[in-house]
Amino acid sequence: MASMQNSAGLNVHANSCFSEKNDNLEGIFNSCRRVRFGFDDGSKVRKPLRLNANTRTNVETINGKKVNGSHVGGIPHLDQTNSECDDDQDSSNHEYLMGRFVENRFVFRQSFVIRSYEIGPDKTATMETLMNLLQETALNHVASSGVGGNGFGATREMSIRKLIWVVTRILVQVDKYSSWGDLVEIDTWVDAAGKNGMRRDWVIRDFNTQKIITRATSTWVMMNRETRRLSKIPEEVKNEVQPFYLNRASIPPQNNDSEKIEKLTHETAHIMRTGLAPRWSDMDANQHVNNVKYIGWILESVPIKILEDYNLTSMILEYRRECHQSNVLESLTSMKPRTCEENGEIAKENCDLECTHLLRMQDDHAEIVRARSVWNFKKP
Repeated sequence: MASMQNSAGLNVHANSCFSEKNDNLEGIFNSCRRVRFGFDDGSKVRKPLRLNANTRTNVETINGKKVNGSHVGGIPHLDQTNSECDDDQDSSNHEYLMGRFVENRFVFRQSFVIRSYEIGPDKTATMETLMNLLQETALNHVASSGVGGNGFGATREMSIRKLIWVVTRILVQVDKYSSWGDLVEIDTWVDAAGKNGMRRDWVIRDFNTQKIITRATSTWVMMNRETRRLSKIPEEVKNEVQPFYLNRASIPPQNNDSEKIEKLTHETAHIMRTGLAPRWSDMDANQHVNNVKYIGWILESVPIKILEDYNLTSMILEYRRECHQSNVLESLTSMKPRTCEENGEIAKENCDLECTHLLRMQDDHAEIVRARSVWNFKKP
């Protein structure tokens, strides 16, 4: 098992996946059967930039419920009236950067500008960008709540017990991708997920139109950061987070993708990419690969023709196990057309696509992530 590999050199172990003449779906499938990619050895570590959000709020009760029995120093913009905030430019800037609570403190809201390094070749934000913004908003929600501990998104009682949150499932549905320079507004809130989990939802709006352009929902459980074993949510932690619970779903139940994701194998996958290895900058503060990084590896086995001609409108990921820096991964993808009509007839070309994905260990094929994605053909 290699300690570090990188995509410094690319070896193609089969015929080229695409031809410039492949203008329809049939051409994509015919040219992408059993393609296997690999990487040469090499290492190149990019030094990550780390930003901390150490926000403290003036909190004694949340939604009428006592929080931790403590009183923490406040942030001016959360305690002042609008006129006071208008006179305090620093507070106004802080609110923009760190977010604020709305709807009786059930919902946390934060705004972001889409940066030049967060867009893809089509000049719009990528799915990875959206996932990073969702994660950032969630972490700032905890940091601003008054119950944050010294862990990465952990509460005080979680920190005492060496517990961390780990995501088991996330579904993101995109109606429109923002462009460079666009301002977006993200709302997030939490609720219980069964007896031993927590659900976190998000909506992303275009700041100018206030139209919802992305919806997301996720399920989280607890794990001991030292033993790496799952843990029940202690009553003390429940008492911290329950005052924030909001019984609201960002994605209606009828649109929540609950269909089982089938397991891919070497035989059922259309494309396989091998030799994918985490870098040091892919690790997060909880000592495992950040969940957003998996999206990039999943897309490594998606044909370039699909990336160019289709929009990724929905992605669901089911996380099976952790991934560490010493692991080497394989990315598998299969594709099938979704039924589409044109002038009342079933179209044979330019249909929307559904892809099934699997990330697994290269040595023993242990599953890391199962995923499914939906792609809409870009209309001229």
